[in-house]
Amino acid sequence: MKDKALRERIVAEYLTSGQSYREVADRCGVDYRSLHRWVKEYQGRMKKPHKIRRARLLRELPTDRLPTDVETLQSELRKARLYNQALQEAILIAEEELGAPILKKSGTKQS
Repeated sequence: MKDKALRERIVAEYLTSGQSYREVADRCGVDYRSLHRWVKEYQGRMKKPHKIRRARLLRELPTDRLPTDVETLQSELRKARLYNQALQEAILIAEEELGAPILKKSGTKQS
C-alpha cells in the first residue's frame, strides 16, 4: 500500500492535470481504481473504504425493528396502490365525460 504523501501527490497530480484516471494511474504506476478511490476519499465523498463502511452498517443494523418496518412499508405500499387505482379510475371517468383522452399513449412525443 502506498504511503499517504505519495497518495496525496498522485491525487493532486490527477486533480490539476486534467487527464483521466487511467492516464495518471498508468504514469504513476498505480491501479486506476485505487486512484479513483483516493480522489473520492480526498474530496470527502467517501470517508472510509466502502467495504469497511458496509460491514459496520450491517453490524449496527437494528434487527429487532425490521419486522415492524416491513409491516409498515407493506401497509404504505397497499395505500399507495389503492390511491393509484383511485386516480386511474378518476382519469377513466373524466375521459368518458370529456370524450377526449387525458393520458398520452405510450410512445408518443411530448409537445
